[in-house]
Amino acid sequence: MTEQKRRDTRLTINKEFGSFDSFIEEYVTNISRTGAFVKTSDPPPVGTEIDLKFTVIMDDIETIEGIGEVVRVQDDPPGMGVVFTRISHHSQHLLERLLTVRASKPETDGDGA
Repeated sequence: MTEQKRRDTRLTINKEFGSFDSFIEEYVTNISRTGAFVKTSDPPPVGTEIDLKFTVIMDDIETIEGIGEVVRVQDDPPGMGVVFTRISHHSQHLLERLLTVRASKPETDGDGA
């Protein structure tokens, strides 16, 4: 029954970005291989399954997509912690590339986001 409820309440997040930097700065913070914090003023409840799709312009147009589950909701900053439950091999490769690029850039704002 819980599984059915999760399927019934699945939401879709579909957003396009001009670059990986804008993807991180505008929408997703604290991204990792296993999940991300997604900024939103109206997060769904913990346990909700979410279809994730982020289109990013790199050398070509790339898409990170998969299914996640909301594991945390917070007000400041507003948003939700999402754990990836299923992610394509291609999307995993793009995440690895993103994390490599982020790790090589020096932090300038000191906020740790």
